[in-house]
Amino acid sequence: MTAQPLPGLDLDQLRAHLDAERPGLLTGPLTGELVQGGRSNLTYLVSDGQQRWVVRRPPLGHVLATAHDMGREFRVMSALAGTDVPVPRTHLLCEDDSVLGAPFYVMEYVPGTVYRTPALTEQLSQQQRVELSWQLVDVLADLHSIDPESVGLGDFGRPQGFLERQVHRWSKQLAASRSRDIDGIDELATRLAEHVPTTPRAGIVHGDYRLDNVIVGDDQQIKAVLDWEMATVGDPLTDLGLLAVYWEGFSGIESNPIAKGIGPEYGFPTARELLDRYAERSGTDLSELDWYLAFGFFKIAVILEGIHYRFIHDQTVGEGFDHVGALVAPLVAQGLATLKED
Repeated sequence: MTAQPLPGLDLDQLRAHLDAERPGLLTGPLTGELVQGGRSNLTYLVSDGQQRWVVRRPPLGHVLATAHDMGREFRVMSALAGTDVPVPRTHLLCEDDSVLGAPFYVMEYVPGTVYRTPALTEQLSQQQRVELSWQLVDVLADLHSIDPESVGLGDFGRPQGFLERQVHRWSKQLAASRSRDIDGIDELATRLAEHVPTTPRAGIVHGDYRLDNVIVGDDQQIKAVLDWEMATVGDPLTDLGLLAVYWEGFSGIESNPIAKGIGPEYGFPTARELLDRYAERSGTDLSELDWYLAFGFFKIAVILEGIHYRFIHDQTVGEGFDHVGALVAPLVAQGLATLKED
């Protein structure tokens, strides 16, 4: 790790702020490295030579605060501390832009593995793949079982009309990313809007729950759930539908840079088995899950279309974006096929 200032992270400024706000936390000069960058929040690993912490801040440049809300991530992880949902311990939230140029927070460093590639998941035995899959579902069910009021998150979202707002939000995002005709995507949006189910109960929603958003320890136990930037209180089944789409919805799609190394083709249980496990664990009725699956396909398709839009306008950094646009149409087709005809 380097002791020099990193893009978006001035180590001297950070040290001064931590010394003022958390006296005694640091025992030496700070070093750091960028461990995650790009379109999402920036993540840094910092150390004083004795301990390590993680710093999270929004991407560089102009971003929408609502899309990279440091306070949201910090609040939900702080609220979940001590529950059955494993989260890193939070240390400090700074909303003063004068320190690092943007809001940021500091949390505990949790050692472990994030399984996001076939090269990593192939290191797991067949039994480990199955057991990790059950853990992933059980942690999600535990999250959804928590009463938001009981952990101080009663005002964290607006459950009433949540699904309608979600369809509208992602339809609006699609309109902002228009660069080509995509067969069926408007029909999918319309059918979702016309057949919104009744939310059975409100719960804490992660918003992007999947295997590569958890840290797994050497003992193969999930040690922390990460990336809470889209968390809210709403319909928990949106998490379940999205998890199933990530799990199996990309199967057979060539040049897939999104959900890699998971699903039955890699020796993991099927999405159906994950859903059955969730239903048994939570006692939730999944009779209307087709809508949530279709919404999951729509949401991911819109996100990828936005990435494709930025790619063709030379607004992406790095490689692999040239394949993203080809994923959108197959996802839309699956979303339409998932919705039952009237």
